Amino acid sequence: MNFQFNGIDHVQLAAPEGCEKEARHFFNQILGWTEIPKPALLQKRGGVWFQCGDHQVHIGVQHDFVPASKAHPAFHVQNLEQLREHLHLNRIQVLDDEARADEGVRRFYLNDPFGNRLEFLEFIAV
Repeated sequence: MNFQFNGIDHVQLAAPEGCEKEARHFFNQILGWTEIPKPALLQKRGGVWFQCGDHQVHIGVQHDFVPASKAHPAFHVQNLEQLREHLHLNRIQVLDDEARADEGVRRFYLNDPFGNRLEFLEFIAV
């Protein structure tokens, strides 16, 4: 094969029409991700894009929206416990999952404002 995969460019999460204000509040104000401009040709579709570390998260409008309750992106975090405290202060409920603790992985899940499942994890020494 003469091709190779270099990684993920972006993850797209779906949201209902009119989601932009709530998405900006959650992803920018609470999570601290920087909003990035959408290309002009895509702006008319609605939604909003954010930078998360080296990757992008695109919130796209889906007319027949149903949240992703099982399929989810997982975000690698430094200082996961500080993120947990920050989310708690912002009244965001997290769900702990110890399934990978024996591998040195701490993680929790939460739902974004639209019901999409998001995972946040940190690798620790075992």
